[in-house]
Amino acid sequence: MKNFLSFLYRFSNKKILSFDGGGVRTIASIVFLKKLEAESGKKVSDIFDMFIGTSAGAFNAACFAFGGFSADKVKRYWSQSYLDRIMKTSFFWDKASLIQARPRYESEGRIKVLEEIFGQNSLKESIKPFLSFAYDIEKRKHVIFDSINTPDISFIDAIASSSAAPMYFPTYQMKDKSWMIDGSIVTNNPTLVGYSYAKKILKTENIKILSLGSGQNKSKINGLSSAKWGGVGWLRNDIMGMLLDSEIHNDISKDFFKENYLRINSPRGEINRFLDDDSQENLEKIHLMGMEWWSKFGEETLKFIED
Repeated sequence: MKNFLSFLYRFSNKKILSFDGGGVRTIASIVFLKKLEAESGKKVSDIFDMFIGTSAGAFNAACFAFGGFSADKVKRYWSQSYLDRIMKTSFFWDKASLIQARPRYESEGRIKVLEEIFGQNSLKESIKPFLSFAYDIEKRKHVIFDSINTPDISFIDAIASSSAAPMYFPTYQMKDKSWMIDGSIVTNNPTLVGYSYAKKILKTENIKILSLGSGQNKSKINGLSSAKWGGVGWLRNDIMGMLLDSEIHNDISKDFFKENYLRINSPRGEINRFLDDDSQENLEKIHLMGMEWWSKFGEETLKFIED
């Protein structure tokens, strides 16, 4: 009987929810998930068996994995009052400027928010398996954090390191004294990284993955003008966005996973490409993008999560 149950577990269908990075634009994924909960009658934390994410997506994944929060509760952590605390600084800078002498924000505000939500809990306290990753700048290698293989890493360390976006936040020092930056420089779409670990953690290769993006920058770049750009010119024309574009991972995932993979994403349209534009106008556009995702992908998603 034990062997038979083990056989069933190995070949039973497991579902992963994967979150891209993207700063405030990741709010669109939570808007989409609120609709999923309303239409399915189920909590996100009950639908999925594992949660993975990078950068701001690591925070979203952690909320569902650790606390089993509803999508509505996770969205409250993206309210203006929380954003003001997270993006706090003691000096003045021009939000339109890309050239800075120091990070735009300090770490204290977001660390306090993480402490309020996750306390000093480590990844082993997670209700569902969780995975995120960051980049160790001294060792020049990516580092994976998950609730099975690195159970004693704190949620604060896992999330703060994975979301330490260069230029926006300072490099983050872990409790073990290593220095980490945003996991999105490894890839902004964590699907393939997450799957390679999930099949061991969930003890099956029969896995379905719902991948949530944060909007694609499809603004045309003038080729002739670009031939004259130096460092400043490329920075002003979103070279960072191009380097972080992980749609090739989406193409590979679609080819590899076939019908077991569903990607929710779209061009960002008029949404600001900067990851920290928390103006009311920009947040409304992000909310609208999430609603448009549901209009386009909602029915398909409801079918996708069926066993």
